[in-house]
Amino acid sequence: MTYYEDYGPDRTRTLGPEPTLHEPVSITESELGAWTEVRGHARLHESEIGDYTYLMERVQLDYATVGKFGNVAADARLGPTNHPIDRPSAHHFTYRTAMYDLGEDDDSVFEWRADQPVEVGHDVWIGHGAIVLPGVTIGNGAVVGAGAVVADDVDPYTVVAGVPAEPIRRRFSTDVAERIEATEWWHWDHETLAERVGAFRDIERFLAAFAPEDGRQRGQTDA
Repeated sequence: MTYYEDYGPDRTRTLGPEPTLHEPVSITESELGAWTEVRGHARLHESEIGDYTYLMERVQLDYATVGKFGNVAADARLGPTNHPIDRPSAHHFTYRTAMYDLGEDDDSVFEWRADQPVEVGHDVWIGHGAIVLPGVTIGNGAVVGAGAVVADDVDPYTVVAGVPAEPIRRRFSTDVAERIEATEWWHWDHETLAERVGAFRDIERFLAAFAPEDGRQRGQTDA
């Protein structure tokens, strides 16, 4: 295994089709796509990450789906579990009851949590320490600033930041975003990505090769 020297001895340089896990991690009832990486002390519960998505250290996902090519920075949390504050007590003894030898657990709380999933699109960057609250949907190509608390849905290719998070600018103009979206490049296979990776280093080159002005996908054009 090879490492990036400038990022310390535990930063991998090469990944493979099988998920790369840096122990310790906690993964329960979750699915990981190809070429994914999960850094140490991350936790996934009833969640899914798409191909090429990586989770940095101490990321927590609960009832969350992250699309392909997701970039999730350290200490981010998606879908943090809510407490039922309409009860006399918000403490989890009222539903994790068996833990305290007080009777049977209340499964309705866990069902309630699962009914508020987080949905994150493809090519989304979640910044360091950001929190995405239950029930939020984040569109393709969006960016969430470090430390943001996202309580409302985020439109595709929109940059949000702050507490609560608010739009601060668009990543691309509406026209450019639509052209990129039309390519659905995140579904290209590994071989195609290898052939076309050069175009991903220059937006104008990418648009010219794969995203014509009329928005129709040009799937066979060489990069």
